[in-house]
Amino acid sequence: MRSAEPSLRLLITATQLQAVGVTSYELSDPDGVALPGWSPGAHIDVHLPSGMVRQYSLCGDVADRTHYRIAVLELPTGRGGSAEAHRELRPGAIVATSMPRSAFTLVEADRYLFVAGGIGITPILPMIREVDRAGLPWELTYCARSVRHFSFVEELHALGPDRVRFLAEDVDGRPDLGALARGSHGAAVFCCGPAGLMDGLTAHMRVAGRDDVHLERFTPPSAATGLGGFAVELARSGIVLEVPDDRTVLEAVRAIGVDVDSSCEMGMCGTCETKVLEGTVDHRDELLTEAEKAAGTTMLICVSRAACPKLVLDL
Repeated sequence: MRSAEPSLRLLITATQLQAVGVTSYELSDPDGVALPGWSPGAHIDVHLPSGMVRQYSLCGDVADRTHYRIAVLELPTGRGGSAEAHRELRPGAIVATSMPRSAFTLVEADRYLFVAGGIGITPILPMIREVDRAGLPWELTYCARSVRHFSFVEELHALGPDRVRFLAEDVDGRPDLGALARGSHGAAVFCCGPAGLMDGLTAHMRVAGRDDVHLERFTPPSAATGLGGFAVELARSGIVLEVPDDRTVLEAVRAIGVDVDSSCEMGMCGTCETKVLEGTVDHRDELLTEAEKAAGTTMLICVSRAACPKLVLDL
């Protein structure tokens, strides 16, 4: 079971406006103790004052354990977490977080191609630092709506001005994803950004004969509802309930008073991961590995559904 329970209490020591709507936050141990190590691509769960929990990529330097750094894009149409972060996270505040963890990790390669869009630069930046530190060749294509929407520009220029290509859509148009895919031979490809960017790159990579692009999604690729209802039996009580087409398993079990922890409710953090005792799962999350999905022994009930008439869950 992946847990979002807080493990660290960190002090916000600095904030900085990075781009339009994007603020970065530095978090340190209040007593100056070195923070737990982490790997490029890792994230932490941040427990906001209201009780909401949000996942943010660590975008600092893995070699610097004096502080963590995250960056938050304020989303006016979001569910309130980013607005609360921008409003409440100030220098001097104490915030509870999880330990760093990652499902988006570097793989060994001879060279690296990174593609980022907007706030999607956050998990990519530490990867670039690590690859550059190892002396391996890399290049980055960084896309944003305008020059005002690029984050960490000075740091990227310092890492390799000749290896970073900034594409502002209002000036340069959309990136040529086909050209990127065709030029990816021999490179490990990592991408994070809007769904359209990642889906487009994935499609072009397949045309180029590759299906091994590494993605980090901040939003789920498919809806959590649809394709008909099904039954769920709660093994601990024997209760059988119907999950209609327009409701998630998480919503259905909560509606009858069953308390289940959750956090992102987008199939990305693992807080609501539940054991499956019987039945076949239609996995729609972005967290479980392909092997875990094939095993079918757990599911993220905030997004995944049944691929059979009834599931039996360990609830």
